Amino acid sequence: MTYFPEVSTKIAYEGPDSKNPLAFRHYNPDEVVEGKTMRDHFRFSVAYWHTFRGMGGDPFGPGCAVRPWEDGTDSVEMAIKRVRVAFEFMEKLGTPYYCFHDRDVAPEGSNLRETNANLDRVVKVLKEEQARTGIKLLWGTANLFSNKRFVHGAATSPNADVFAYAAAQVKKALEITHELGGENYVFWGGREGYVNLYNTDMKRELDHLARFFHLAVDYKKQIGFKGQFLIEPKPKEPTTHQYDFDSAAVVAFLKTYGLSDHFKLNIETNHATLAGHTMMHELTYASMHGMLGSIDANRGDLLLGWDTDQFPTDLYLTTQCMLVILGQGGLAPGGVNFDAKVRRESFEPVDLFHAHIGGMDAFAQGLKIAARIRAEGVLRDVVKQRYASWDSGIGADIEAGKVGFAELESYILARGDAAPNTSGRQEMLENIINRYLR
Repeated sequence: MTYFPEVSTKIAYEGPDSKNPLAFRHYNPDEVVEGKTMRDHFRFSVAYWHTFRGMGGDPFGPGCAVRPWEDGTDSVEMAIKRVRVAFEFMEKLGTPYYCFHDRDVAPEGSNLRETNANLDRVVKVLKEEQARTGIKLLWGTANLFSNKRFVHGAATSPNADVFAYAAAQVKKALEITHELGGENYVFWGGREGYVNLYNTDMKRELDHLARFFHLAVDYKKQIGFKGQFLIEPKPKEPTTHQYDFDSAAVVAFLKTYGLSDHFKLNIETNHATLAGHTMMHELTYASMHGMLGSIDANRGDLLLGWDTDQFPTDLYLTTQCMLVILGQGGLAPGGVNFDAKVRRESFEPVDLFHAHIGGMDAFAQGLKIAARIRAEGVLRDVVKQRYASWDSGIGADIEAGKVGFAELESYILARGDAAPNTSGRQEMLENIINRYLR
């Protein structure tokens, strides 16, 4: 049985002149850019929660997505059927990876024991489909935010029983991620934050969050899981302030609590927007600390103040992403995960293909543009020239730690004033980037 009859074969690369909406115009998985195939550059992943669980609901109305395979239940049988649907979609799309939360793939039971049993039944089928198709798990994670038990957070809850439940849930999620050969494991603190500081002991909550992560590191070693641990920053929504606010906050937290050797960051565009940053800023900050591990590829609507999770189609965005990613030599074992959902108005199953094809093509274009910019050395040369005063003389002495305030005062007294600055050439650089986006 086919669940996507409109797509009879695997989506093919047809080149930039193709008018076929069900073909790639730029993403050619075997094309080599900077010594690596596009397939290996991106390691594209489909997000199980949006693609196979999202029904297009919003605060003003229920979902209107047409999903012929759904039977309206949240049974294990429906979950197993949904796995078959998911792998048919991914196989036809040609993505090598997928990601999930534990609650995406299997329903919660009346207690943890029953919930784990449900998960085991579905994981068995996931494992079968992975073996059949060769599609792999980029990362797994635990949903520690949807159930009402997590109303005050999970690892940062004021209730120790909730902390214990969250630990048990993550223990199981780590086990199934390991069983399925997952290459990473993500922590997203959906409700790890506060709404009101009048009733919050922030120091104690952050201590508890660090303790939780240390326990996860210990258990990872215990079961022999070799995957990369990732933390995904998000500043707000649903809480007023979340502890994983942005890249800087997460890096500082990890270094403060002795966790920086065990974690990297999974950066999402829409979360960067909510933090008041660009995606390039968030990627650059994580990368310069050697902690950029993976990305969630989407975009937000700048006219709206919430997490819209739209598919990435902005070539400026994808080019900027790829400039940073190429600059650090890639993302592996992380990848580019489409944490994005079709718009409510795009409710037919085939729209899932259109959305992913567009995102994959946009990243392929961004890769090629970024590679051309790097090959011609435009930005490299500008940056090198702008900071040339640090490569010799007093600048080199400052960086080498050879001078203090007294020596610097003597230097300036002898010169009389600081050397004049040169222009940052802001508009020229924007024009140069535009030249490549043709």
